[in-house]
Amino acid sequence: MFEGFKLTRCEGNGARLQVRHGGGGPPVLLLHGHPRTHATWHRVAPLLAAAGHTVVCPDLRGYGESDKPPSDPEHRPYSKRAMADDCLAVMRRLGHERFAVVGHDRGAYVATRLALDHPHAVSALSVLDAVPLGEALHRCDARFAARWWHWFFLGQTDKPAERLIDADPDAWYGGTPGQMGAEAYEDYRRAIHDPATVHAMCEDYRAGLGVDREHDDTDRRAGRRIRCPLQVLWATRDDMADLYGDVLDVWRDWAGDRLDGGPIASGHHIAEEAPAELVTLVRGFWQAAGAHA
Repeated sequence: MFEGFKLTRCEGNGARLQVRHGGGGPPVLLLHGHPRTHATWHRVAPLLAAAGHTVVCPDLRGYGESDKPPSDPEHRPYSKRAMADDCLAVMRRLGHERFAVVGHDRGAYVATRLALDHPHAVSALSVLDAVPLGEALHRCDARFAARWWHWFFLGQTDKPAERLIDADPDAWYGGTPGQMGAEAYEDYRRAIHDPATVHAMCEDYRAGLGVDREHDDTDRRAGRRIRCPLQVLWATRDDMADLYGDVLDVWRDWAGDRLDGGPIASGHHIAEEAPAELVTLVRGFWQAAGAHA
């Protein structure tokens, strides 16, 4: 897994992240979702490296083997802004001042925040299976709540979800070696069987219902947009189109001059299920947009 890549720990912005990086050429930052680790990219990263890119895959703050700093009553240490600042610091420490970003699921919210807060650093943004976090909550209805009930289960604090999840993490999170790859699956299982990681992942969702929404709503009121070319991809065997209809239309008020994207034949975990098509689409987008990557 990740042949030719280095596995290191790198200082972020208040948290030390485990980082896998390799290849050479224009840099690309890959950000995983919940409850995965950086290993979810193990089929994508070598393809990008072989195509002439430097690829950086961290475990996000709180996930995998990265640090899990203490939280606070507002869950700010697990805000997407804090996670994005970690990622920017890691990229700079690795010598990359400007780079493309691909984010999936919760990693898509981190990627979006990175592009909004640090537009000088992000040359192109690809988000997978996501709309802006604040947008999702603003549009939340009974159908969304029924399908995405886990947001509210993980995000509430009156009866913390950790106790139930820790009783049987494999049953709660699922996943198989066949789907994920044997080594990636073992990396993932180590993470979900660590109560500190489970707690941190719940803090991610708690931040999502509060401080992250505040940040998105503030940007929306200010008319702040993503300045770099933006690509949005969603899995055909997921529920993005069912929930939002025209997914790109949800992003129009957030995008700058360049917005592209469409469906990709896959289940939710696109990097594991359709890696070659994903790489083809993101590289084609970078080339068409004239992006740094």
